[in-house]
Amino acid sequence: MDFNQLESFLQVVKHKSFSAAARELYLTQPTISNNIQNLENELNTILLDRKSKNITLTDSGKALYKYAVEIINIRDQAIYDIVKQSNSIEGHMEINASSIPKQYVLPYIIKDFIKKYPRILFSIIHKNSKDIVDDIIKGKLNFGIVGAKYPSKTLEYIDFYEDQLILAVPNNNDYLKYNDEPLDIEILFSENFIFREKGSGTRSFIEKALLENNVSLEDLNIRSFADSNEMIKKMIELELGISFISKLSIKNEIELGLIKPLKIKNLNLTRKFYFVYSNNRTQSPIVEAFKEFLDNWSGIRE
Repeated sequence: MDFNQLESFLQVVKHKSFSAAARELYLTQPTISNNIQNLENELNTILLDRKSKNITLTDSGKALYKYAVEIINIRDQAIYDIVKQSNSIEGHMEINASSIPKQYVLPYIIKDFIKKYPRILFSIIHKNSKDIVDDIIKGKLNFGIVGAKYPSKTLEYIDFYEDQLILAVPNNNDYLKYNDEPLDIEILFSENFIFREKGSGTRSFIEKALLENNVSLEDLNIRSFADSNEMIKKMIELELGISFISKLSIKNEIELGLIKPLKIKNLNLTRKFYFVYSNNRTQSPIVEAFKEFLDNWSGIRE
């Protein structure tokens, strides 16, 4: 068993494809197939079910997978420790992030991070917060960036940014009478709402905040659900409804006079964004450097 075999195995599992794994590792497809075959021969078992339409793990493959991730990460950590003093961290980092931090905060983080580590290549993947957490618990991911905490003994969270949500309404005559003073919560019952989809960190946070004021989603007139923050903003502009949304995400729309931000009395809408990771897996050197960086990040500077 060697690192090349394990890396081939992990990439095939990740992409569910031998050809995609070959592209990821800059190898030929026969090389990937040979690495997997040699690994199965050495272990005297079948690791991948190739009969179904999608390549899946056998029970033996599932058992090996978590160890393979750990072995590769420990190898990378050893390399990192050896070259740490020369500050030569380099490589590829794939970040799974929920929509608001992905679109409005992560670009600033990456900008600051690559000033310190210019040899890092990033891939950014969108997933909602609940899916990221579930994938970490299942071992499909090692870390991610989310907009809500989901309790688990296997997870650790680093909060790195504080976000403020507001009630976003169209900037039209219907809302001209409202100013910066917080409004009574009863106003919510006469409005048409647009909400994020289930699994969204924003939706989860809003639901909890409303329940603290004895209001559930069933009490509101919800006209639409959307999985895109940009769609919700456009629907508000077109006067199709109102929504609770990150103030950071509508900064330009407020300045352009397209959307008006309102506050609700006794509704605490301050939340944090988190870097979440598994506390029972060794992280790669790049991830360890990213964790340390986020823990000391000074925030967005315009």
